Amino acid sequence: MSDTGTVTSKADRTRGKAARPSLWLTVLSLTAFALLIALGVWQIERRAWKLALIDRVEQRVHAPVQPAPAPAAWPTITAANDEYRHVSVTGRFLHDRETLVQAVTEEGGGYWVLTPLQRGDGTLVLVNRGFVPTERRDATTRQAGNPEGQVEITGLLRITEPKGGFLRNNVPQHNRWYSRDVDAIAAARGLHEVAPFFVDADAGSQSASGPIGGLTVIRFPNNHLIYALTWFALAFMLAGKLFVTFGGGLFRRRRFVHEPAGGPDAAARRTGSDAGTIVEQA
Repeated sequence: MSDTGTVTSKADRTRGKAARPSLWLTVLSLTAFALLIALGVWQIERRAWKLALIDRVEQRVHAPVQPAPAPAAWPTITAANDEYRHVSVTGRFLHDRETLVQAVTEEGGGYWVLTPLQRGDGTLVLVNRGFVPTERRDATTRQAGNPEGQVEITGLLRITEPKGGFLRNNVPQHNRWYSRDVDAIAAARGLHEVAPFFVDADAGSQSASGPIGGLTVIRFPNNHLIYALTWFALAFMLAGKLFVTFGGGLFRRRRFVHEPAGGPDAAARRTGSDAGTIVEQA
C-alpha cells in the first residue's frame, strides 16, 4: 500500500509540474498585460488632447475676423496655434498665376482654385477661392467670375500641405497637384515673398460665376475612447487567463480520500495501516 501511495504522489507531482506555465511565458504574459494597460491609458490621454483641440478650433472658427498675420509673424505660425483662425486679407488677385489642386467635395470631384493675392506691401498670400468641377478646369470658362482690382477676402487660415495627398505626390513639372503645398506652388509659379499658409475663402467671399467657397471640412475623428476600452478589455481577458492558469497551483492542497466502509482498504485502516490513504491532490 505504501508503494501505491508513493507512485500516486509522484505521478500527481509530475502532472502538477507539467501544468505550471514556464517562466518565460509568465514574464511574456505579464509584459503584455502591462503594455495593454499602457496603451489604454495613452488612448485616454489622446482623447483628452483631441477634445481640447476640437474646442480650440471651434472657438477660432467662430471668433471675429482678424487681419491675416503680417510677414513679421510668419516664422512663428504653427498648426497648433494658428490653423483655422478666421482671418481677412486685402489685395489684388493675380489670376494668371492660379493653380488647380485636385479635390473631392460634397459638390463632387474637381479642383480647388488657388490664386495668389498681392497685398499692398507686395507680399503674397495664396487664397483657395473654392471649388470648380472638372468641366470648368479651363480658366477661360470662368473669367467672368474673376474679380479685378482691390478685394477683401475672409476665410480660414490653413497650414501648408507639403509633398502631396494620400498615396499621391505632387508633380510640379507636369502641373499635377494633389495637395496645397505653398512652397512648391510658389516655386512653380515664380512667386516670391509668399506667406507660409493659405486662406480657404468662405462663401461670402465668392463672386458670381466664380469658384464655390466655404467648403472647408472641419472634422477630427475621435475614436480614442473605443480604442481605450478595447485595450483595457484585452488586458482584463489576459488577466483572467493568468488567474486561471496560476490559480490551480496556488490552491492545490492535500485531502483525505474517503472510501466506503466495505472498501478493499477498510481492513488495512482498521489494523492501523494508513499507507496510501493520503494522496497528493493534483
